[in-house]
Amino acid sequence: MKTRLLILLSSISIFVSCKENRKQAYIESPTGWEIMDVPTDASIRGLSPLTSEIIWASGSKGTWLLTLDGGKNWSTGIIDGLDSVDFRDIEGLSASTAVAVSAGQPSVIYKTVDSGKTWQKKYQGPEEAFLDGISFYKNKKGYAIGDPIEGKWMVLETTDGGETWSWLESSPMAELGEGSFAASGSTILVDRDYIWFSSGGIKSKVYRSNDSGHKWEAIETPILQGEPSQGIFSISKLDHDNLIAVGGDYLQPDLSQNNAIYSQELGEKWELLSGDLPTGFRSGVAYFPRHHWVISVGTNGSDFSKDGGINWEKFSEEGFHAVFMDKSQSSIWASGANGKIGRLIY
Repeated sequence: MKTRLLILLSSISIFVSCKENRKQAYIESPTGWEIMDVPTDASIRGLSPLTSEIIWASGSKGTWLLTLDGGKNWSTGIIDGLDSVDFRDIEGLSASTAVAVSAGQPSVIYKTVDSGKTWQKKYQGPEEAFLDGISFYKNKKGYAIGDPIEGKWMVLETTDGGETWSWLESSPMAELGEGSFAASGSTILVDRDYIWFSSGGIKSKVYRSNDSGHKWEAIETPILQGEPSQGIFSISKLDHDNLIAVGGDYLQPDLSQNNAIYSQELGEKWELLSGDLPTGFRSGVAYFPRHHWVISVGTNGSDFSKDGGINWEKFSEEGFHAVFMDKSQSSIWASGANGKIGRLIY
């Protein structure tokens, strides 16, 4: 299986090189992060870069953030006065429109269409609800994942750009002790009719649907699991068929054990990576096709892989919660505690 992956990754590298006609010089590795001057000390877990200039973010104390000039200047505020609510994920749809999700107390979804000046509540879950993240495809179709209630996962769907949300009756059942992590807003991934979301805790699985949530498969994974603090914390796509997921144990930030897995079959089967693993607990992962790098972040620093996630190397001591590539595929951004937002430099 490892041989197949190496051959596939070599093919991807050749394709990327040919596509760019070698106009861009080969860069061996990223050199670190450019840390932005951000006007908040909130913990920033929600992150949604649209381009290298337009980035939305959200976090604790009801905080939202928006830059239109690559982080030089930021607009910020509190969503609907909810200064005690933690907005763990946000999805930017344009420079004026974004959808933000709070984890709990209450679990709500808000939307702005005027660059954050005003926010309208579009959904509120039951009292026991805890929402973990959202993901959109083509701005209209989106899904949010929430922890199980009475044994059933909360899979919320919108088909009108976040204006209305419904809890899918087809949402799968969970095992006792399963939940999802709201550490980075990236335990859910949507691509066309496919939906993937991950669980953690006593069991860490990937739930997969290939028909927009009508039917689901619950797929076992070999990632570190068995304790409430362990499991998958982030999923990302490498290409059409290949996915990668990272995690570990957030109570042991330096533990580098069974903390990265991959799938060559659109998430139908998962295997442990056999090379040098990320150097600790990792809550975010993103693929950067421009340089064929995979970037992972956690509280003890940042790692990168240049062979599709087989081998990892630490390139920065900067710790973050979340990492995402912008939708134009031109830059990588990360966010973390105390208002930290950074742009990958190389």
